[in-house]
Formats: sequence, C-alpha cells, structure tokens
Amino acid sequence: MLVRKVTVCGRSLISYIQFKCKAVYQIKKMSVMASKEEVVSIWRLADAVCFDVDSTVLEDEGLDELAEFCGVGQEVREWTKKAMGGNVSFREALTARLNIINPSHQKITEFIKHHEVRFTPGIKELVAILQSRGTEVYLVSGGFHSIIEPAAKELNIPAKNIFANKLKFYYKGDFAGFDNNQPTSDSGGKGLVVKQLKEKFGYKKLVFVGDGATDMEACPPADAFIGFGGNIVRSSVKEKAAWFVMSFQELTSELDKTS
Repeated sequence: MLVRKVTVCGRSLISYIQFKCKAVYQIKKMSVMASKEEVVSIWRLADAVCFDVDSTVLEDEGLDELAEFCGVGQEVREWTKKAMGGNVSFREALTARLNIINPSHQKITEFIKHHEVRFTPGIKELVAILQSRGTEVYLVSGGFHSIIEPAAKELNIPAKNIFANKLKFYYKGDFAGFDNNQPTSDSGGKGLVVKQLKEKFGYKKLVFVGDGATDMEACPPADAFIGFGGNIVRSSVKEKAAWFVMSFQELTSELDKTS
C-alpha cells in the first residue's frame, strides 16, 4: 500500500495537528486565566505558596553570581536573559551556562562560603506572616539546592520544602553536569512540582510567586500566579500576569486585611 506524506502549510499532517492542538490549548488557558480580583482573593486564603528564588526571594540571580565568582559573568548573563524571557528552553540555557562556568565542587564550596545572601526587602516578614497563618511555604527554583539552602535556613523553610536542581561532580570534584531527573531542570518543571504538591497534600489554593516565564508556566496547575517585579521587570510577565506587584509589601498588605 502506498502511503503519501500529507503536508499542510509546509508541515507534515501530524506536526500540523500537534501545532493546532497546542494553539487551542493556549487559547483555552488564556480564556480561563483569573482576574486580578480573583488572584487577590486566592492569595488571601492561600494554603500553600511557592516562591521562585532568583530575582524574587533573593535580589540576584544565583547562577549569574556564581559565574561572576568564576570570572565568566557577562557571557552567562546573556543566557540568563534568554531563559527568563522564555526565548529558549530552560534546560538548553541551563546546560549552556553551566558548561561556560564549569564549576568544581571546591568552587561551589568557596562561593557559598563567601557569597552574601541578599534577601529582597520584605520577604522575611512575608514568609513569617504566611507561616504564622499555617500557610506552607516552598522554594521552587531553577537554581541549585546547595546554593539555596543558606537562604532557606534563614527563612525557617525546611530543606524538604526546597525544589531545585542538583549539581553532579566526578570523584576528584570536577564538574560532571546536573541531575536531569529533577523537574526544575527543564521548562514546565515548576508546574510539575506544583502538580505533585497538590496531589500529595491536597492544596486547594496554591499560589506561585515569581519574576520569570518559567514561574508563570506553573499556573495552571497553581491556582493563581503573582508576577513579581521588585528586582527586575520582565515585560512578558508584566503583560500577562493578572496581578503584578513591585514589592512584597503589596502582598503583606493584602494579608493584613484578613487578619
């Protein structure tokens, strides 16, 4: 039997169907996006909150800071801009940046020892308020677990509530890549973490707060997304987020109204 390859607008029929299905999904997703009022309402009653770390909980981008420490800052920052703007897949950008930095275990240890943890103003107070209300707080990051741990400790967030990537090293401490099995190592991974948390703990009003495209991707399954621009304003996030804030005080103020 002769099977002909059918093309539509230069695409194979199968790829065209996949393209159209994805487009329909995006339209549906946009059509059910919550309004600002709905997001604020969910925030006030949140039973869990996931915070991005770099340029959200912390003032800087951890991988950029590590790159500066290793003497390759400018080259790595260019890749960070591409990743946060949603122009390339996160895993592609992560792989490229780490290959440039090529961090040994010794370099990571020195970086953690000497690097100052710079919290975004208001985050410590906000996390403390959420925890006092019984709201579970998570750190969900495309950064690295070992680098994030000191910040989490200061915020009284247990290590089990950190979802981030993990570096791998050879026996002598040379860089050996990263763990591809961590969901946060690829685009869409933060949404997968949210999905797992909701399935495991039954959260009904889980909010994701972050500055980048990978954070916005987590909603859905997150019940609401809040865009954060206190350290850097990413235009794609500001334009699409129903609620975009410039400081954590804005979030704290809304919680005060329910106290």
